[in-house]
Amino acid sequence: MFSYRVVEYSGRSVATVLLAGALGACNPFLADPPRPNLTEVIEPSLRRAAEAAEAGYDYKTAAGHYKTLFQRNPGDRAVLLKLMRVLRYGGLAQQAVDLGQASLERAPGDAAMLTELGKAYLAQDRPNVAVRTLLQAREQAPENWETWSALGVAYDYQRRYDDGAAAHRQALALSPDNPLVLNNLGLSRAQAGDLDDAERLLRLAADQPKATAQVRQNLALVMALKGDVSGAERLARQDLPNDLVRTNVSYYKALADAARLP
Repeated sequence: MFSYRVVEYSGRSVATVLLAGALGACNPFLADPPRPNLTEVIEPSLRRAAEAAEAGYDYKTAAGHYKTLFQRNPGDRAVLLKLMRVLRYGGLAQQAVDLGQASLERAPGDAAMLTELGKAYLAQDRPNVAVRTLLQAREQAPENWETWSALGVAYDYQRRYDDGAAAHRQALALSPDNPLVLNNLGLSRAQAGDLDDAERLLRLAADQPKATAQVRQNLALVMALKGDVSGAERLARQDLPNDLVRTNVSYYKALADAARLP
């Protein structure tokens, strides 16, 4: 398979706060100085820290921040979904599954939660359960491209490549030029053995402004499978340090040699 707390006193110096406190002690009719609202200060900082950690692939730190936010506000569904995602990315899919199942007991039929839970099942290598869960999500939100895309990946896990391609194409119809969808469709075609179509789709994905390094490295893999090791190496050098490039090039050559075998 391819790889898929700083508290700031706004506008008041420490000396000002101390002076106000001293004056208040002398005069009982003076109001207490205003105190900063810790929720307003801490939670945005935690959110920024979590998002930065996730963007830097530090999923353990991101999960810690999202857990804190979720504990402070268990009703924040958006935070719960992000927590499940980084747990899945960080190899803790079972924790993501537990959170998703508990949430669905309270709110059955939540399409976004069903979709994220389906992805967590995939991360556990449970495609049959993932397909059933994602089909439930699709019934609730048939216009959600993310659900269709995840369903396509689940079908690909089952080697149902025609069903996978159909689901990916529906996702692409709902979200045209989406690099993630193009990437997943390209990988689906590669697994089905259509390397030419896979390369075409992955090139389209890599040309999108929001394309990630992972998209380019998936394209490099397909190019290597087709025997274009030098082209795959050029792509690797766009994103990877020299030591990883050398490792990948050896892998690309092995892929190219294996592809030439009868």
